[in-house]
Amino acid sequence: MTDHAPGVHLLIDMWGADGLTDASLLEQALRTAADAAGATILKAVFHAFPDRAGVTGILVLAESHISVHTWPEKDFAAFDIFVCGAVDAEAAAGALRAALNPSRCDVTSVRRGAGQSNHVSHPSA
Repeated sequence: MTDHAPGVHLLIDMWGADGLTDASLLEQALRTAADAAGATILKAVFHAFPDRAGVTGILVLAESHISVHTWPEKDFAAFDIFVCGAVDAEAAAGALRAALNPSRCDVTSVRRGAGQSNHVSHPSA
């Protein structure tokens, strides 16, 4: 097995974030995160569910993807940042936190394809 990890996958759980029902705000936050990471956006698809029931969205990147799913009734949002190459996943996560101002943010980092135990969790205080 090799120590090289072809991809970094951040799983981000946010509570108390701004804009959980606002597809435009969430799309802008993900675009800002992609820019901060140095990623190339290929396509964006966002859907706001009826009755302000949440948003699902994804940015397809040349280097993989950034996605969001929100549950406003739980005051919760789940983000995935999966990138490869020289893209800075941590910079993307920081940009999301800055844009959405959550009361709590837990980040789990997984080195995809590393071939060994590679899970690192960073819960917020």
